[in-house]
Amino acid sequence: MNVAQDFVSASLDELKDRLAGGTLTVYSVARPLTADHKVERSGVLATFTFASPAFGPATEAGEAPLFVANPVLGVTTGTFGFARATTADGAVVADFSAGPGPREIKFSEVSCSPGAAVKITSFTFIAEGGWPERPDYFDSHPRTGFVMPQVL
Repeated sequence: MNVAQDFVSASLDELKDRLAGGTLTVYSVARPLTADHKVERSGVLATFTFASPAFGPATEAGEAPLFVANPVLGVTTGTFGFARATTADGAVVADFSAGPGPREIKFSEVSCSPGAAVKITSFTFIAEGGWPERPDYFDSHPRTGFVMPQVL
């Protein structure tokens, strides 16, 4: 999970509370560097609306998100890449990895098509914010704005 700067000091329970009535928009690949950046190169695949409250009690399988509808209909064709959660008034809360494999959000489908059902089957918070399938790469390489390592 990559949390937006405005919510970085919030606890997990506070983040869950802020999502009540908000949205979870699923995009194709090309997640922005942080949740504070605009989504520019990714298409919207589907949008879920959180119920109020947004989450039930967590289980051993992960979180228990509560949506107004699950499944929802796909908007366009693509492969799941990430999802952005916003508050009811549209403030960005966080970005989540999404798709198959060890991701925060998993679906019953591998990809999305217009008018086809898209269903979230599991939701887990990974606080570190990296891409879980390759932490050796994504969590170790320099990012824009960070100093490059010096070789002595």
